[in-house]
Amino acid sequence: MNFCPPFCIVFASCKVLEAHHLQKTYRQGSKEVRAVVDVSLTMAAGEILAFLGPNGAGKTTTIKLIAGLIQPDAGTVRILGRDPHTDPGALAQVGAVLEGNRNLYWRMTPLQNLEYFGVLRGLSPRTARQRGLELLETFGLQEKQDVAVQTLSRGMQQKVAIAVALLHQPALLLLDEPTLGLDVESAQAVKSLIRQIAASGRAILLTTHQLDIAEALSDQVAVIRQGVIIAQAPTGELIRHFAGAVGTYRIELEQGLDPWRFEQLARQGVEILGSHRVRFSGPPEMLYQVLEILKPLPLLSLKREEADLTHIFLELLKRGEGQG
Repeated sequence: MNFCPPFCIVFASCKVLEAHHLQKTYRQGSKEVRAVVDVSLTMAAGEILAFLGPNGAGKTTTIKLIAGLIQPDAGTVRILGRDPHTDPGALAQVGAVLEGNRNLYWRMTPLQNLEYFGVLRGLSPRTARQRGLELLETFGLQEKQDVAVQTLSRGMQQKVAIAVALLHQPALLLLDEPTLGLDVESAQAVKSLIRQIAASGRAILLTTHQLDIAEALSDQVAVIRQGVIIAQAPTGELIRHFAGAVGTYRIELEQGLDPWRFEQLARQGVEILGSHRVRFSGPPEMLYQVLEILKPLPLLSLKREEADLTHIFLELLKRGEGQG
């Protein structure tokens, strides 16, 4: 089946998503809560953007603003140049997969789900069935098309959920925790599927707390904290930048740590991996403070680890706390 959105077949570099300076404030009793303070995101066709942040950072509100589910107090959203808050045609270009497969009816079969949601999206019953059968074949689910969704493995359920989101051929796909709770084999299958969908021309906005998944799949990363984007860059560029600025060091000791050193290391933000192993992430010059605490314990090894998205994410949040 052709995954490619019709408007981007020729213009492979077209802007699928343009969100500029979004703001959203809620009222909780007499108190105002600024869920989104200033968020701007731009995505091209075929691009995967990992949208990362701690719980309560504003990710869900931002996604609802992009999907046209809630109105922004300020700022603009355009999907293929159209406003999802005023133009139903823009909403037709959005597909979403929610964490926990909440966009499926579990007592219905995969094909019944595809036919039902296809008609809801404005497809004729015949077109919905035809596209549904094509997607099930593409995803390797044709043998399961007539069994209840609730009897499928979680990996298969996730594939069905993605198929439902793609049925109306949207340009933008919103994926929330697509591999959460999957076994290794199923997670690999879903990751491969996501790459295939992006390669066909769709823009994919990915939210996940599994930062290894985000690093493996994303072309760019945006990190949100307290409603503000605090970092946004191509994934490889961000990792290379932090590889020079922030080091991660694993230290192995010949003898175990005593309680005093446990406490002192924790104050320095050192991760305790066990009584004989610790990990420190930070500027290289700060490493000497850690070594001073450990002195005169004999060291077995001191090794610098490569930067990864997990440690970069934690470092960015730490910096944000220092500025807040």
